[in-house]
Amino acid sequence: MNEEIQRILDALPDDGPPAHEVPIEQARMAHLTETEVLAGEGVPVEHVADEEIAGVPVRVYEPAGAEGTIVYLHGGGWVMGNRDSVDAVCRALAHDARARVVSIDYRLAPEHPFPAALNDSLNVVRALESPVVVAGDSAGGNLAAVVALKLPVVLQLLIYPVTDAGLNTPSYSEFDGDFGLTAASMRRFFKLYLDGAQGLDPDVSPLRADLSNAPPAYVITASHDVLRDDGEAYAAALREAGVEVTLNRVDGTVHGFWRWQTTEIARATVREAAEAARQALG
Repeated sequence: MNEEIQRILDALPDDGPPAHEVPIEQARMAHLTETEVLAGEGVPVEHVADEEIAGVPVRVYEPAGAEGTIVYLHGGGWVMGNRDSVDAVCRALAHDARARVVSIDYRLAPEHPFPAALNDSLNVVRALESPVVVAGDSAGGNLAAVVALKLPVVLQLLIYPVTDAGLNTPSYSEFDGDFGLTAASMRRFFKLYLDGAQGLDPDVSPLRADLSNAPPAYVITASHDVLRDDGEAYAAALREAGVEVTLNRVDGTVHGFWRWQTTEIARATVREAAEAARQALG
């Protein structure tokens, strides 16, 4: 395990109830508290503003000389997270890619189940001028992958994405229980998000979609993450469909590390991803 990541894991409290049993509002607050502690304030960006695009709340980061747009979709199991929970990582992306970043505050389940979050994401991307990179982590990576199959984008940047509702890959067994995100939490997230919808719908499980017309992909996975195999299976399926793919498994990391911008491993990973986005935006 990476030393920075191990120190964080060692410092996490382990005397509370299992995460999947915590009331949703409490889980949302804990998610934001974790971000405040581990993400830091982020790098300065010349222009940052909360706005609405297509009726959806967004936060826009625009560095001087920005070229192109990166749309960012936060993680949190479709039930947690907002613009604030990914503020530091969006600042880093905007700074490192020298691109405008539009962070979407999509509607959350269970108040707004599938396909509300997806529809919000699609509506924002439709309103933007090309070129656009669509990016997201975890559940946001799921939304980004689906958006990339429906709208013209130049790159999909997927960070430990959820790509299938099967929850039965080897990494679900290998890393369940000791590395943050658990299989039980993922089952809960899917239940709240789907609200009776079919988990095998390609708009929920993009691994089951026709990928032949997908845009190029840059996929990041964490080595010690129940979702590791989701991301890597999706990268393999994209390659099999003839799509250009870069897969970056970050060794010694766990789910959530991408947002922990107080760590050098997270900053380095963002720098590499931002360079891929910058090149795609041309």
